[in-house]
Amino acid sequence: MAQAELIMPKMGESIMEATILKWLKKPGDKIEQDESVLEVATDKVDTEVPSSYAGVLKEILAKEGEVVKVGKPIAIITTEATQGKGQEPTPEPVITKAAPAIETKAAPVVMTPTNGHPHAADYKSSSRFYSPLVKNIAKEEGIAVAELETISGSGSEGRVTKKDILGYVQNRKLGQSVVTSRQVSSAPLVPASINAGDEIIQMDRMRKMIAERMVDSKRISPHVTSFVEADVTNIVFWRNKMKNEFQKREGDALTFTPIFIEAVVQAIKDYPMINVQVDGDRIIKKRDINIGMAVALPTGNLIVPVIRNADQYNITGLAKVVNDLAKRARENKLKPDELAGGTFSVSNVGSFGNVMGTPIIMQPQVAIMALGAVQKKPAVIETPYGDAIAVRHKMFLSHSYDHRVVDGALGGSFVRRVADYLEKFDITRPI
Repeated sequence: MAQAELIMPKMGESIMEATILKWLKKPGDKIEQDESVLEVATDKVDTEVPSSYAGVLKEILAKEGEVVKVGKPIAIITTEATQGKGQEPTPEPVITKAAPAIETKAAPVVMTPTNGHPHAADYKSSSRFYSPLVKNIAKEEGIAVAELETISGSGSEGRVTKKDILGYVQNRKLGQSVVTSRQVSSAPLVPASINAGDEIIQMDRMRKMIAERMVDSKRISPHVTSFVEADVTNIVFWRNKMKNEFQKREGDALTFTPIFIEAVVQAIKDYPMINVQVDGDRIIKKRDINIGMAVALPTGNLIVPVIRNADQYNITGLAKVVNDLAKRARENKLKPDELAGGTFSVSNVGSFGNVMGTPIIMQPQVAIMALGAVQKKPAVIETPYGDAIAVRHKMFLSHSYDHRVVDGALGGSFVRRVADYLEKFDITRPI
């Protein structure tokens, strides 16, 4: 019998630590290789961590709620591998075993606020991500977590940067009363009233994160929404003709979503200034076309996995990646990197029976499109014998964009171009 350390795995390039949400196994339980042992949360996603070894869970080194850095041991597993005496079991190639730690539990960061009474900083209670540098500055300046929460971040996804916290500290030292946009936006104008029989539901971690990012997006970007109605009759007929063949050949469903995403990608190629991000007074024109796809979870929360290099897929490839990301999103099996790097997003509000919407932009992107429900409608069509009224399949496209860098001409022309590609869909194309 040998012993092996289960370490906190690397879950993305920008992920340096994770919070342990729940242990799925307890000491003494038998574990199969690649079986999920615990659930962890990063600033991007909640996910399960599988075991690199088969054996028995001997000891848990990190408690639920504890923040653990990548590469640190979190449990000891007694393995059944037949190895030489004193020989360590070989970990998976993708995980590098960290050097032995002196302690299994990290000491809490201690802050000394202005009143001179030190206290531990409980970052586990916060829904925001703070870099080690920001935490160290907060520690040195005696800024408590509650106070840190009020600082408006200018970084990616509203994160507090070194510049943000140093600016806050400078104003603090000058004795200025700092009222941030976060305080203004999060404080209710009228307090909620609670009456007998009302049910109080505490937001879960993901809902708090979504709420914060949506408020930040509306604060950062002046939103404008343009609407276009598209005739998608050819697409409906083509899908009805091809879906059974696709299911039989690929073992997967052919939905409308990959067809719509294909049209969005084609329009981005025509209007590349939609595929940009804002960095202060600079516009970053993105080379890659990475499409974020909003997925509703069984909990009612929303998550946006990203189809990287969406322009490199044909319709079959898009269909398979759309189905895979949606399935794993609902099963809470996405990797953090699969939620990062989006350059444009789509949200299929038609799946809820909605005909249109005004979606909120996913920062730091500058645009998002809502896809409405496909409905049968009477419409005037041109024929060789004159105009006629026929039943057509129609849908609304709702395009929200950041008016700092996208004017109405560009935002409106882009959504019109998407509709053009949908309406000109070749009904004879093979699958």
